[in-house]
Amino acid sequence: MPDRLQTMAMLVKVVDEGSITSGARALRMPIATVSRRISELEADLNAELVQRSPRGLTLTEAGTAYVAACRRILEEVAEAERGASGEFTAPRGTLTLTAPIVFGRLYVLPVVTAFLQCHPEVNIQLQLTDRPMSIGEEHIDVAVRIGPLPDSGLIARKVGEVRQVVCASPAYLDKHGRPSAPSDLERTSCITFDQLLAIQAWRFEAEGESLRIPVQARLTVNTAEAALDAAEAGLGFTRVLSYQSAPRIQAGRLETVLQAWEPTPWPIHLVYERRPLLPQKLRAFIDFAVPCIAQSVKAGFAGADR
Repeated sequence: MPDRLQTMAMLVKVVDEGSITSGARALRMPIATVSRRISELEADLNAELVQRSPRGLTLTEAGTAYVAACRRILEEVAEAERGASGEFTAPRGTLTLTAPIVFGRLYVLPVVTAFLQCHPEVNIQLQLTDRPMSIGEEHIDVAVRIGPLPDSGLIARKVGEVRQVVCASPAYLDKHGRPSAPSDLERTSCITFDQLLAIQAWRFEAEGESLRIPVQARLTVNTAEAALDAAEAGLGFTRVLSYQSAPRIQAGRLETVLQAWEPTPWPIHLVYERRPLLPQKLRAFIDFAVPCIAQSVKAGFAGADR
C-alpha cells in the first residue's frame, strides 16, 4: 500500500505538471522510473489512465475519475498524519496563503511576519498573485478575496472594504482642471488598468443611479503600479483600488477626484474551506489575522481620501 500511495502521488504530480518529463523533474526522479510506475499502475488496474503524446499527456475518462479519487485519498492520508503529529492540538505545520500582489505586500505580509514570530512551529507559503487561485484544486489554506463572493461552501471572514478611486497628479489637475461630474472624464486623457476594472467605460453611482462613462485610454497597462506611475507622471486620470493608490495619495503625489460618485465599495474577505476539524495552525492564523488586517485596511481606506 505505501508503494501504491507513492504511485498515486506520482500520477497526480505528472498530471499537474502536464507531462511525465516535467512531473519527473518536479519529483526529482528519473523519467524512466516515473513512466514505468505509471505503466505498472495502469497494468494493475487494467485501464488506460493517461494518453501520451509529444505535446504532453491527457487523462482518459477513467484517468480523470481515478486522479480525482487519488487527490481525495492523498489529502485524507495527509490529514490523518497531521492529526497524529499533533497539528490539531497545537499550531504547527505549513500554511499556504494567497492574496493579490499589492494587497498582500501591504497588508498580509506584515501580519504573516508577526504571526510567525509568535508561532515558531508554523511555516507559511505566501503566494502573491492577481490570478484567482482555486482553494480546493491548488491546496490553499487561506485566500484573500476582493469583491462580491460567489455562493460557495467556503467560510468567509470580512476584514474590510475597498473603493474604486479615480486619481491624477496635482500638476495635471492644476493644468486641466478638476472634474465636477463623471461626464467630464470623456474629454480627458486616461490610463486604464485592464486586470481588474473595465477599460472602455468606468462605472459610477449617485443617488441610487448607475452611470457608465466611456473613457479615452491614452495608455492601457496590466498592473496597478504602472497605471499609478503614469498618472503620477502627469499623463492623466487612472482608476485603481483605494489601497493601491493610498501611499501615493498620502504622500501628496496623487489626488482623488469624484469621491461622491464612487461605486459601492467592494468587500474584502479571508476565505477558507469548511472542515469537520480545523487545524490549530489555521484557526490560530485566522484569529490573529482578521483583526490585524481589518485595522490596517481601515487606516488605508482613510488614507485614500486625501
